[in-house]
Amino acid sequence: MTEAIYTVSQLNREARILLETQFPSLWVEGEISNFVAPGSGHWYFSLKDSNAQIRCACFKPFNKFIKFLPKDGTQVVVKGRISLYEGRGDFQLIVETLEEAGLGKLQRAFEELKQKLAKMGLFDAAHKKALPAFPKCIGVITSPTGAAIRDILNILKRRFPAVPVIIYPTLVQGETAAPTIVQSIETANKRKECDVLLLARGGGSLEDLWPFNEEMVAYAIHKSAIPLVTGIGHEIDFTIADFVADLRAPTPSAAAELVTPDKTELLNRLKHQRQRLMQLFKQQLQHLKQNLTWITKHLQQQHPKTRLREKAQLLDLMQMEITRCYYLVFNRNQNKLGELAAKLDALSPLATLQRGFSITTKANRVLFNTKEVSLGDKIQVKLHQGQLGCKVVEIEN
Repeated sequence: MTEAIYTVSQLNREARILLETQFPSLWVEGEISNFVAPGSGHWYFSLKDSNAQIRCACFKPFNKFIKFLPKDGTQVVVKGRISLYEGRGDFQLIVETLEEAGLGKLQRAFEELKQKLAKMGLFDAAHKKALPAFPKCIGVITSPTGAAIRDILNILKRRFPAVPVIIYPTLVQGETAAPTIVQSIETANKRKECDVLLLARGGGSLEDLWPFNEEMVAYAIHKSAIPLVTGIGHEIDFTIADFVADLRAPTPSAAAELVTPDKTELLNRLKHQRQRLMQLFKQQLQHLKQNLTWITKHLQQQHPKTRLREKAQLLDLMQMEITRCYYLVFNRNQNKLGELAAKLDALSPLATLQRGFSITTKANRVLFNTKEVSLGDKIQVKLHQGQLGCKVVEIEN
């Protein structure tokens, strides 16, 4: 059987495929040399140690995410995949991620722990505890001699001087810092002196802030029954503690502001509420005054004196009406009586007498006919003035 004969191109292609399929993505540490960045935007360099070197290519879609420009002599850690440049038959590493050596290790450890704890649910919002609106006591876990504690105390004094502060002296840098942080968190929870904790330190490098990226610190924060706020480093700094904490502030000073109400704002709110309360009080008082006035008037209207006065007035009116009616009837009757009197007077014998006539009576009976008397009878003649006693001496029929 005749053995297969490869062309150079075929051999290089098979070698490339074999390398790319057999070796997974891996991390390699070394020193950069022969770095070039042509106009295409790709980077080419060699990665070497004391005994060997390998060609590297970092193409534009990947290197645009790298935060620094590599240069010869820089110790780096790269993540990439093994390949072969077919045109020259060069064995090479296709770089996807490039970091400075010391920082890279810490950064990888940070990302790995972050992913682990995220999967365990330590960052979930369901575990975040609400901060007290008006803390009764604030616990500060930090170095007692650093700039961070001075900034925190100044902020607390300015914003809410009435709240007491307990400082739990803690190492915040170095290999023994993480256990000390854990111990301070546990101590604060055992004593139950505070209703909110502030874990803080000033800025620094990734190495300086590393105690706050330790797994033990993350678990201690997660287990804390007291709400905990972190204020670690500067705004751009993020630690594992920040993700686990109930609330993250960009700086220690900002953390102090987050855990306290603002005294000035509270006074302004109280002033506004007082003004609003006074306004409502005045409105209510005015309403009550109006009701009282109405009730007083109503009571006065229903008071016995008022009723008696009304009845007395009504009685006066009725009396006046009766008097008016009485006089009206009286005047009418008087006029009628006058008319009747005039008629009676016209028909009165006295009136007849006044005209020269007389009235003759016998035994007080008026005589109308001569036949009613006899000769010798005594009769009386009534004149207008006076009366005559007469004796009948002659009768003429």
